[in-house]
Amino acid sequence: MIGPTGLQRLVLVGPPGAGKSTIGRRLAKLRSLDFVDSDDEIERRCGVDIGFIFEKEGEAGFREREARILDELSERTKVVLATGGGAVMRDDNRRLLAARGHVIYLRATVDQQLRRTQHSSKRPLLNTQDRRATLEQMFAIRDPLYEEIADTVIETHGRQAKAVANDIHHMLDESAP
Repeated sequence: MIGPTGLQRLVLVGPPGAGKSTIGRRLAKLRSLDFVDSDDEIERRCGVDIGFIFEKEGEAGFREREARILDELSERTKVVLATGGGAVMRDDNRRLLAARGHVIYLRATVDQQLRRTQHSSKRPLLNTQDRRATLEQMFAIRDPLYEEIADTVIETHGRQAKAVANDIHHMLDESAP
């Protein structure tokens, strides 16, 4: 959807470590749009981090909160919305995001995800004995879901956030009516 609304409501999806937040902030600045990260917004509103929500409510409780936040945030205009890596796990979220904005899938290799998340303890689903195996399993399940709703797929492996954001910015300009 690259109509007037699509260019003013960009949705970034992808696995942990793909660069959704970093690239999203840069892209928002380039396009003079607001930036919002759904995970950051959940933490801000709850007053606790996602790990605490997972601990108290489990993944199901977190996903309920996430769905409500995505519904609200995806109605904003003039925004770049970075979603959590698991946002695509719910059919309703996928339909909502695909219908309301131009969805950009930031694809990252498992090696890249591992490198970028290795020192992070803020990702509850990755706090496992074998982070690589977890990332591989998540990628196998989620990659087709990201693809399903993506209007654009951008490979991020081996690329700097600034270059990726610039490429997306130019690509959107070239494809605008």
